[in-house]
Amino acid sequence: MSEYFILFVQTLAGTLRDLLPIVLIFGFFQFVILRGRMVRPLRVLRGFVYVVLGMALFLMGLEKAIFPLGELMARQLTNPAFLFGSSALAPENIHWLDYLWVYAFALAIGFATTIAEPALIAVGMKAEQISGGAISSWGLRLSVATGVAIGVAIGCYRIVSGTDLWLYIVCAYIVVMLQTAFASRSMIPLAYDSGGVTTSTVTVPLVAALGIGLASTIPGRNPMIDGFGLIAFASVFPIMTVLAYTWIAGRVVRSGKAKK
Repeated sequence: MSEYFILFVQTLAGTLRDLLPIVLIFGFFQFVILRGRMVRPLRVLRGFVYVVLGMALFLMGLEKAIFPLGELMARQLTNPAFLFGSSALAPENIHWLDYLWVYAFALAIGFATTIAEPALIAVGMKAEQISGGAISSWGLRLSVATGVAIGVAIGCYRIVSGTDLWLYIVCAYIVVMLQTAFASRSMIPLAYDSGGVTTSTVTVPLVAALGIGLASTIPGRNPMIDGFGLIAFASVFPIMTVLAYTWIAGRVVRSGKAKK
């Protein structure tokens, strides 16, 4: 019990330290630049306490449960003893179809971690509010999570196949540019922001652990060169899926108006 209490105090102190610059900036602009008084200070203070406690408990839960479990499963799924029934594998015997369970895990963990991202939840709520309901918060989150899932799975295939990272990234951004050329101008910034919020608290550690674990167990792969790069896939593929989602949502809205 004392171990968890010490960890909670340390996490709480770290959270306060991280949030302190934000508080100072708000205070400086509110009282020095704008020269105004704070409206409902007790409500603001209570909200700040909720944020600090919530973030501390959230980070502590990730540290003690989610991250270790994700890293353990990544090591087990990429272990040659699980995949091939032996602890060693010759490079010439590697075939990408042998890693189907790894791709399935990549799809699942990419989708689940993205759905749980607090930053994405915030972006989805604001997008729904500003668009007047034309963009659903849940629909946006699902489209981003689908993009991350596909991207991480393809990134794992790249590690298994040993192909160059830049080929995938260049092709992916060519597709993004083509989509951007035909997308609604009001939705392009949302799509690009949605790709950025995926590289946050929950997704990055688990996806990085999966990539490094996979590269460490495949003969001929360098964990430093091949293990990283999955985060890039988790950033660019959601842009594609969000652009596709906003295009479909726009068509549905226009179709509904036309019927009326």
